[in-house]
Amino acid sequence: MPAKNNKPASGGGALHPTDTEPVVLAQQDWFFAGGEYVERDGETFFENAMYVERYVPEDVTQAYPVVMFHGGGQTGTNFTGTPDGRRGWLHDFLRAGYPVYVIDQPERGRSGHALSVIGASKLIRYPVSRTEQRFTAPAHSMLWPQAERHTQWPGSGRRGDPVFDRFYASQIQALPDRREIDKLNQDAGAALLDEIGPAILLTHSQSGPFGWLIADARPKLVKAILALEPNGPPFYEVEFSGGEDWYEYNDDPGRAWGITHIPMTFDPPVASPDELAPVLEDTADGPDLVRGYLPGGPSRQLPNLKGIPILMMTAEASYHATYDHCTSKFLTRAGVDHDAVRLADNGLRGNGHMVMLESNNHEAADLMLDWLASRVG
Repeated sequence: MPAKNNKPASGGGALHPTDTEPVVLAQQDWFFAGGEYVERDGETFFENAMYVERYVPEDVTQAYPVVMFHGGGQTGTNFTGTPDGRRGWLHDFLRAGYPVYVIDQPERGRSGHALSVIGASKLIRYPVSRTEQRFTAPAHSMLWPQAERHTQWPGSGRRGDPVFDRFYASQIQALPDRREIDKLNQDAGAALLDEIGPAILLTHSQSGPFGWLIADARPKLVKAILALEPNGPPFYEVEFSGGEDWYEYNDDPGRAWGITHIPMTFDPPVASPDELAPVLEDTADGPDLVRGYLPGGPSRQLPNLKGIPILMMTAEASYHATYDHCTSKFLTRAGVDHDAVRLADNGLRGNGHMVMLESNNHEAADLMLDWLASRVG
């Protein structure tokens, strides 16, 4: 991984030691985790596997590897580099002595598609407008109050800027069914841990539920969860429209199980998500924050997540800044100890949703690495 190939493109941020110092590998390879043979139309196919890249630094100093799960519309390229030509979080963790696994979700990117089943027309892709509004240039649309604070994207974040164009070229098709996405990634993620052993999970956005679900399925194999802006808030989706009434909930309980789209292990057991009986809080926790839905029935715990160190991080200018506290409250009510951190409170100002690609991405990685050193060792 020679440094000479990491010259930033136009609009890039200042170089950090991660971008300039050599990273020496003992091993770099790829494989597939999970999947199964299926019979269809008289033929046999292998489907639902997850593409995995493995990177092992020459000097491994950490007890557990890190598995990096990308979010919606993305692939593992989120972690291997930035669209302005700098290195990614992969390199920060390698320099810190962690083996790293970078995945493409099943039915995404190099994991492939079962097109005979879903059909190309049923895949979805984010348009330029949504990508600019949510990811790269939220201050131009002002769909949520915190958007005006966004400063860390390298470049204008708009169509025609070379950094944006390179990023948008990386946005690819995905399954529309979040329940299916959760199930495929829980199965493949559990299969990956069965193969590689105990690991730390790093999730972002759409993959946030994967951390909870894989830990639920393999609690002894998940040694920590780094959850950057995990998919939320609990139960219902928030729609942002800007203006005086800048948000509203839709009426579809997509995350019917609170923080996931599919069942988790509750104690006492939950046979149907209706038993969670979500209730909207009477008041918000503060200005420009969403009132959250929390379970309204008897107290129910998430026993398989207890005891796992969890860091949940929220960026200052992201749409998640309006509601990640609701996800934190859900975890607390379910008996799950965790550290909920706002990046701005730790000196990381102006970030949007795609922190791993922004100008201060390495400083954000340092925050996670310091936390791991204090909580996992």
